Amino acid sequence: MSTASLPTYAVPLQPAFSRTPSYSAEPGLYEQRLALNARALPQATGNFIKSSKSGKAKLRLSAQENNIDLPIYGTGGVVEGTVELTKTDNISTVEITVEGRLELKEIAEGGHSDTTLCLDTVLLWIKDGNNPVCPSILPFSLSLPTNFEYNGRNYPLPPSHSIKLKGLPGFYATIDYSVSAVINKPHSVPNLVPLVKSKKLGINIGSTTVSTPFIYYPRTRPAVAIPAPLRRFEGGFIESPEWRVYKSVLRANAKAGAQDIYVKFYIPASRIFCASQAIPFHVTFESTAYSLAAFLPYGPTTGNSGKLRATRIQLMRQSTVDVRGTTIHGTKTDIWRVDCIGEGGCSGTQCVLQGDGATWMSFSGEIPIEPVKVTGFRIAGLSVSDCLLLTVTPPDVTKAAFVGIREVIPVRLTTDPWTEDGRGIAPFRQSFSVPPSPEETPENFAHAV
Repeated sequence: MSTASLPTYAVPLQPAFSRTPSYSAEPGLYEQRLALNARALPQATGNFIKSSKSGKAKLRLSAQENNIDLPIYGTGGVVEGTVELTKTDNISTVEITVEGRLELKEIAEGGHSDTTLCLDTVLLWIKDGNNPVCPSILPFSLSLPTNFEYNGRNYPLPPSHSIKLKGLPGFYATIDYSVSAVINKPHSVPNLVPLVKSKKLGINIGSTTVSTPFIYYPRTRPAVAIPAPLRRFEGGFIESPEWRVYKSVLRANAKAGAQDIYVKFYIPASRIFCASQAIPFHVTFESTAYSLAAFLPYGPTTGNSGKLRATRIQLMRQSTVDVRGTTIHGTKTDIWRVDCIGEGGCSGTQCVLQGDGATWMSFSGEIPIEPVKVTGFRIAGLSVSDCLLLTVTPPDVTKAAFVGIREVIPVRLTTDPWTEDGRGIAPFRQSFSVPPSPEETPENFAHAV
């Protein structure tokens, strides 16, 4: 091809800017973050140190925040650090062990069970011909499992937790974790005493053990944000796919001459909420003007100070322990405890009474949640679960115009809120999981009354 046939090109356009744009790590005033690489987030750089009684051995756990009482690890966390020795003579082996334990105990019947949740042991050093002298510093790194198996079933590794129910019957349940460094010195005991494992003490005779409990705190967050509040219209609320409605009927007493009241209770459809944020809700009561007028004294905004309201919207936590896992005469052997960890108040109310025509009352509010250390979980013999409870309980059923109702809705709490960039509120890098919506099994909350 000759150069005469080549096309001609216009003079390149000059750029409209005279310099390259500037960049910053955080969004500007009119910018927003679309995505964030979690690997760029900082890690904790502090150390947690536990020394032996003699001070000759130390267990140093790294990647911890400063000035903490106990080490903390999340889902799939890496237990890493070093074993440090001031005297290394006569040492035969050095190993590191991570262990979890679930203990359940009945106070009345005397039932008791111990379950190992996770157990991992790594041999850091062993004396042999190639390694006659133990190093003074031995690094280690163990990853926590995310699940454990019990009686053929697989369970997520539960958080550190303890709960008890006083009285008879009562129970005590605890989940704890520990990491231990074991330094074996077989020549520190007489030759007539063999190096054996003590089942009662859980240590080796003739060894030095440096051990510390740690907190297992798996982090979770919702997959979606709390939706915008529902909009009102004449007749209640405009329904939205982001909100789910639960319908029930408040039956009228036949002698009162009133009509049944139809109740619509709206909550976010995911039913997954951060434990540090309030749970929003809407509720509508629909019936005749006469029936709603009769119900008005029992509504969610009435009630004198010091008196319980007839209509209550609560967040209930049910903790259940079943040491034996059997049934006696058709009745389960579980023992339970139920706590109210939040109760809703109505901040917005709209009431329409239209003579003998269609009438309705609508309320909006939120449920502030009391501080809780753990979110719900279920493992062998122990479960912690949460539900919303909508009840209408007239103070005197014989004289009231209506019979009460009880609506139970399973919900799930998370440790952290939903965030647009996916980072959460943790100051250092954390591993988060997104739990699914809880199963529709309100019968599991038969005790949450």
